[in-house]
Amino acid sequence: MIIVTGAAGFIGSCLISKLNQENFNFIIAVDDFSDPRKEANLTGKRIQERVDREEFFGWLDNNYQEVEFIFHIGARTDTTEFDRQIFEHLNVEYSKQIWNRCIDYQIPLVYASSAATYGMGEFGYDDNESIIPQLKPLNPYGDSKNEFDIWALEQERKPFFWAGLKFFNVYGPNEYHKDRMASVIYHAYNQICQSGHMRLFRSHNPDYTDGGQMRDFIYVKDVIEVCSFLMHHRRNSGIYNLGSGKARTFLDLATLTFRAMDRDPQIEFIDTPVDIRDKYQYFTQANMAKLRSIGYDRPFHSLEEGVSDYVKKYLKEGKYL
Repeated sequence: MIIVTGAAGFIGSCLISKLNQENFNFIIAVDDFSDPRKEANLTGKRIQERVDREEFFGWLDNNYQEVEFIFHIGARTDTTEFDRQIFEHLNVEYSKQIWNRCIDYQIPLVYASSAATYGMGEFGYDDNESIIPQLKPLNPYGDSKNEFDIWALEQERKPFFWAGLKFFNVYGPNEYHKDRMASVIYHAYNQICQSGHMRLFRSHNPDYTDGGQMRDFIYVKDVIEVCSFLMHHRRNSGIYNLGSGKARTFLDLATLTFRAMDRDPQIEFIDTPVDIRDKYQYFTQANMAKLRSIGYDRPFHSLEEGVSDYVKKYLKEGKYL
């Protein structure tokens, strides 16, 4: 029996698809199931039971002997939310309760951290655990993820295997419900469908051209491959980056989206809003050496491969993974 929190969300539902592909069919899906837009993410998947996230701990206390692994993917991920109490409850305290039960019940754990913990990148993008207490996230979401990472590293008692994954800019199928928090590729596709063109932020940094701002974009299919690897590996506990390891420009992303749609690029530049301009990241790139060092050797999708697959197999057809 495998537990996936955030099961009806973007990454969680894709992970359940991967587990089903590997013939893991006794899946416990934990989430807030009140949003009907997320229902399609679970359609057709083999799930043994759905458990509301607020009832999960009671359920786990009664059923822990059957649990083989926990993927704690669920979190409040809205970077524009500034109510810190929401993040404290859902991202910090909730995660602590899962961590402690994994110790008590001898259950291995993989949980979702975030590259938002790196802030402006003052200390680089290396998943060196010694620098984590020094990181300066830019918003309460990043703060909550970093707070839990710090707490986990400080604990004397730990699950016998655990891994925190700092997700970079994840894109791919099953993010239809995410609205403004969906990937830039998702928004690009919809903008192009509606207007024939795409808008990108103009650069306000002399070191970068318009559209030359860079991010580490990682396809969700690579994310779930790494999760599967760690479930089987169960060694080398710690906190790991999870990006493609290669920064690409927003101009690349937009051009590739047009290409996947068989259209000529029509790109306009608009000013970055003043209220976010001073906190806007111009570069992120995951150092992936640590994950590679423990034996993960699968290649990651290039941006060309990932955008083409996402647009042609999923967005054009409205399909789910």
